[in-house]
Amino acid sequence: MAQKNKPSAVTREAAEEAVRTLLRWAGEDPAREGLLDTPARVVDAYSDWFSGYAIDPAEYLGRTFEEVAGYDEMVVLRDIRFESFCEHHMAPIIGRAHVGYLPTDKVVGISKLARVVDAYARRFQVQEKLTAQIAHCIGKVLQPRGVAVVIDAQHQCMTTRGVHKRGVSMITSQMLGAFRDDARTRAEFLRFIDIDSHS
Repeated sequence: MAQKNKPSAVTREAAEEAVRTLLRWAGEDPAREGLLDTPARVVDAYSDWFSGYAIDPAEYLGRTFEEVAGYDEMVVLRDIRFESFCEHHMAPIIGRAHVGYLPTDKVVGISKLARVVDAYARRFQVQEKLTAQIAHCIGKVLQPRGVAVVIDAQHQCMTTRGVHKRGVSMITSQMLGAFRDDARTRAEFLRFIDIDSHS
């Protein structure tokens, strides 16, 4: 895993030993055959799950297209599936993001919007912060007339521990520019994403 943005470098060996410590704390024997490779597998998984720390999401939006024949209506990418992890319990957050913006004189490749979502999701998160980070990144780089982000996700810290409530999802939104100021624009975006019909 890249060391960018880490407060101090941690070796792979130290990370694997931390996993062994947690296994012992849980009552297991890390030397048991079935667990011998578990520390290495967990560290490999963390390298994937938290790869967002090594990425600057704004870089994905650097290449834009201006030959759009004057198109200046809403661009919406919905149902962007993502996996993240709760920073409070390190439990999975699994959901989907809906992203929209009103371009000025340029648009960005739609895959780049999904990559921005993934870059922020692949960090320890709270959903409210994740929603705001995505919206403000798009707003800062593309300078559109407005940005809208809605996230609908299930939090395993709530379904697998604590209150054990399954089937509950959390919805957060961040509206910037025209989406915040113009109720008709906001309503059009919400119709486009039509959350209820995609549940």
